[in-house]
Amino acid sequence: MAKTIEATDANIGISESNKQAVAGILNQLLADETVLYTKTRKFHWNVEGPSFHDLHIFFEKQYTELAEIIDTVAERIRKIGHYALGTLKQYLEETSLTEHADNGSGSEAMVQELLEDHETIIRFLRGNIDKFQEKYKDAGSADFITGLLQDHERMAWMLRAMVR
Repeated sequence: MAKTIEATDANIGISESNKQAVAGILNQLLADETVLYTKTRKFHWNVEGPSFHDLHIFFEKQYTELAEIIDTVAERIRKIGHYALGTLKQYLEETSLTEHADNGSGSEAMVQELLEDHETIIRFLRGNIDKFQEKYKDAGSADFITGLLQDHERMAWMLRAMVR
C-alpha cells in the first residue's frame, strides 16, 4: 500500500520548521495581496470624477496584475509543501492592511490609500528577503519575494506619480 503524501512531506532540502515559518509569512502576504486586490477592484468600480476613465482603466490593470501575484504566492506556498489560505475570514485575520469601508472617497484618496498599501507590502517583503535566505535557508522563496518587491515598487511608483 502506497503512503499518502501529506502537504508537508515535500523533501526539498529545507527543514519542516523552516518551511512552516516561510509558509506562515507567505500566507500573511497572500492575505495582504488579497485585501489589496479587493480594494483596488472596489476602487475600479466606484471611482468618479474628471479622471474616471483613466483611473478606471488604471485600477483594472493593477487588480489584474494583483490577481496574478495572488496566484503565484499561493502556488509558492504549495511548492514548499504547505496549504494556502483560501477564505475571506482567514485573509482578514492574517492581513496587516485594512479594508476600505467608505464608499464616497475621492479619486485622490483612493490613489493615496492604494499607494500606502503597496508601500506596506514593500516594507514587509524587504523585511523578509534576508530572513528567508539566511534564517530559513530558503533561497527560492527569497528570490520569489524579491521579484514581488520589484512588482510592488513599480506599481507604487505609478501611484506615487499620480498624487504629486
